[in-house]
Amino acid sequence: MDTKPHPDFMKAGKIAAHALSFVAPMVRPGVKVLKICQQAEKKILELGASGVAFPCNISINDEAAHYTSPFGDTKTFPDKGLVKIDLGAHVNGYISDTALTLDLDGSLEKYVEASREALESAIEIVYPDVSLGDVGKAIERTVKRHGLKPIHQLSGHQLKPWNLHAGKNVPNVRMKMTAKMRLGETFAIEPFATDGNGTIKSGPKAYIFSNDMKNKKKLDKTTLRVRNIARQKFGSLPWAGRWLHAKGGSIDIAAALNNLQRAGAIHGYPVLYEGKNGLVSQFEHSIYVSQNGAIISTRREDEQV
Repeated sequence: MDTKPHPDFMKAGKIAAHALSFVAPMVRPGVKVLKICQQAEKKILELGASGVAFPCNISINDEAAHYTSPFGDTKTFPDKGLVKIDLGAHVNGYISDTALTLDLDGSLEKYVEASREALESAIEIVYPDVSLGDVGKAIERTVKRHGLKPIHQLSGHQLKPWNLHAGKNVPNVRMKMTAKMRLGETFAIEPFATDGNGTIKSGPKAYIFSNDMKNKKKLDKTTLRVRNIARQKFGSLPWAGRWLHAKGGSIDIAAALNNLQRAGAIHGYPVLYEGKNGLVSQFEHSIYVSQNGAIISTRREDEQV
């Protein structure tokens, strides 16, 4: 078996790492979240990616995941808090997924360090045939050492071409699991740390969607047009509702998205919040399982290790 990562997997990782390093310094109190989302996605494409693997997520404080700016978003960064930037690129379908947390005023470094160190602890024990439960154990032990809890309802995930969540999950807590990381597989590992209770609740809004490519429900002419645009442009990978506003002309995109969700033609990813509204931090890397351990595709040049 070939024990080297595919060049497109490594290229996708390098692009995502550069994009993350590019936008992180732009995050300051008062700056619009939408600006950072757009700058990140634009940079991914400028750097030579085939596409954005999923919309840039920018989740603040108790938001754990899946916030990306909707069309016309006026939301700005607060004076104090934790900002998670989670983004990914793909090159010919080979996916990268990476994230970091920023502490806006320097008062919440404990959270940043907990998830960052947990990620490094997990990466250190990656080797062929390591139990995924043992990876979760390393994450949980490191997060708890900082007096925080891992979010047990969120997990990392296997990566395959054109498939962001491809079968195996990488838990953030110790679990009895028979599944293992095998030589040649690729994964995204993403610890979340919180001062809440480590659970997740779904909010009422979704700004990220994915297509059910097999859905054949009867739709009105306008909704059908939007469905076809989404399938043509985004295929099987997740996409942001705001991306359609540039492509749908004078169509009422919000109404079409509601119709498509009701018909089951698209699936929405609700914004996820910590169960007790605790603060949340997150770090993430994409890795290849080699004979000598993890090969990280998304390591940033400016990164603390």
